[in-house]
Amino acid sequence: MTQPATIRRASDPRPPLTPDHLRTALSLAASGVPVLPLRRGKVPFGNCPSCAGNACGGRPNMKTPGPCRCPEVCHAWAAATTDPDIIASPAWAAAWQRAVCVGYHPGGAGLTVVDLDDADAVAWARATLPATRTVATTRGEHWIYRGAMASRNSVRPGVDIKSTMAYARYLGPGTGPLVDLPDTVRALAVAKPPTTPATMPAVIAPTGDGACPHRTHAYLERGVEMAVDRITGARSAVHATVYRVFLAVLSRHGRCGCLTDAHIARLFAAAQAKGETLRHCMDAWANARTRLGL
Repeated sequence: MTQPATIRRASDPRPPLTPDHLRTALSLAASGVPVLPLRRGKVPFGNCPSCAGNACGGRPNMKTPGPCRCPEVCHAWAAATTDPDIIASPAWAAAWQRAVCVGYHPGGAGLTVVDLDDADAVAWARATLPATRTVATTRGEHWIYRGAMASRNSVRPGVDIKSTMAYARYLGPGTGPLVDLPDTVRALAVAKPPTTPATMPAVIAPTGDGACPHRTHAYLERGVEMAVDRITGARSAVHATVYRVFLAVLSRHGRCGCLTDAHIARLFAAAQAKGETLRHCMDAWANARTRLGL
């Protein structure tokens, strides 16, 4: 990835100008890096009304554009593109005016970013991982490797992996040569198989005949995986987080009968790994079902 002459250093206190974001995005796209604007909070822009709630059908397997063919900056990381006509289009102009930085899809560029969120994580990486291109962040570093893999948050304290189906902030070209993605990084994203507590009831998943919103099995699996990641990443208010996650999962996936005991076991296992008791998991699950009338 090459750095346009107009990009400022990450430490520059001056707010960047929108034209700089656009020039940076076009330069990255020309080098094969799919880009998207990020708004305040360094997160993607929300879907347009036609795409809200994935009403448009989304992008097949969240890997390719369409079928909604929405001209707006929709579907988060899946909006990232290398097409200069889209990046500089009138439909994206408002987003660039409000953007605080440029994001990119590492996996789409054949890259993996190991996001080290603090000094302890950086020290761990220096002692454990092969040296590669490094980019300074506000609190830590991005280590960038050549090669794509599955993304996963909180693989260890302060460490996230951003590659396929994820986005990262572009903070400059970094220093050092790119090296191939090592097995030590790939191994971090291998999820440990969930274990179902022996005292867990055999059937706890809701049943129903409501309209199925999932469209593909992968959509449901991704939803459960994101819920597990949210529980695993909780650093405080774990009780409240577990309940909110259970409520969100049931609200989205609990009325059509597709949610299975195996899915719930993964959620319970994640909660118990954060110190929650089985009793609290059962109570939180029951309270969420009651609130939603399931």
